Amino acid sequence: MSWHADTSLFEAYASGEIDGARALSLEAHLLECTSCREGLAEAADGDALEAAWAAIAREVRAPAPRVAERLLLRAGVPDHIARLLAATPSLRLSWFAAIGAALAFGVAAAYAGPHGVLLFLVLAPLVPLAGVAAAYGPGVDPTYEIGLAAPMRSFRLLLIRSLAVLVTSLGLAGIAALALPRLDWTAAAWLLPSLALCGASLALSTAWSPARAAGTVAVSWIATVLVVEGVSRVSFAAFHANGQIVSLALVVVSAAVIARRHDAFDMRRNR
Repeated sequence: MSWHADTSLFEAYASGEIDGARALSLEAHLLECTSCREGLAEAADGDALEAAWAAIAREVRAPAPRVAERLLLRAGVPDHIARLLAATPSLRLSWFAAIGAALAFGVAAAYAGPHGVLLFLVLAPLVPLAGVAAAYGPGVDPTYEIGLAAPMRSFRLLLIRSLAVLVTSLGLAGIAALALPRLDWTAAAWLLPSLALCGASLALSTAWSPARAAGTVAVSWIATVLVVEGVSRVSFAAFHANGQIVSLALVVVSAAVIARRHDAFDMRRNR
C-alpha cells in the first residue's frame, strides 16, 4: 500500500463524521492493510461496538413472529403482550382445529333431535373452559417457565391469556350455534353457562392447579345437567331461567373469589 490512514481519519470514521467517498476509500484500504485495521480498532469505542454486536446477536437469535403475533401487532397490541399471547397453547391453529371438529360434531348431533341439541348445549360451554385451562400453568403450557420470567405478575398474565382464549372460543362456539337446526333461545342458552364455568375454574385455580380445577368443573357441569334433565319433566331444564340465574350467580361469586385471592397466583409463582 502506498498510504496509511492517520488517527484523525480513524476517529472521524469511528464517530460517523466522515463523508461517503472517504469512508468507501478507507473501507477498501482496510481490506488489505493490517496496520490500519489495528489503528481503527484503537480509535473505535469498545462499549459502542459491544452494544452493536449484542443488538445484532439478539436480532439474529430472535424467533420470527408467528402469524398470530403479526396479526396482534397489526391490531395495535403491544409487542410483549403479542408475544405472550402468540405462545398460548390454546391460541394455536391445532387447538382451533380441535375445537372446530368438536363443535362440528355437536352441530351434527343437534340435527338428530332434542338429545342432539342437548349434547351441543353441554359441549359448547366446555370449549372455552378447556381453552382457559390450557392457557396457563405447569404441565399444559410449554412456555410456562418463560412466562414466569416475564416482567409481569402471574395474575395479569393469566387474565390476559384467559380473556384472549375466552373471546376466540366464544366466537367459534357462537358461529357453530348459528348452524343449529333452529335459531331460537337454545342458540344462546350456552353463553352464560360458559362464562360461569370459566369463572369457577379460575376461582378454583387460586387453590388448585388449572388442569385439576377445570376437570372438576367440567365433571360437575356434565353431572349437573344430566341430573337436572333426568329429574325434570321439561327439556333443557338446566338452560331455562333458573339455570341462567344460577349461572349468573356463579359468575358473580367467582369474580369475587378471584378478586379476593388473586395474590395466590403470584404466591405460587414465587415458591
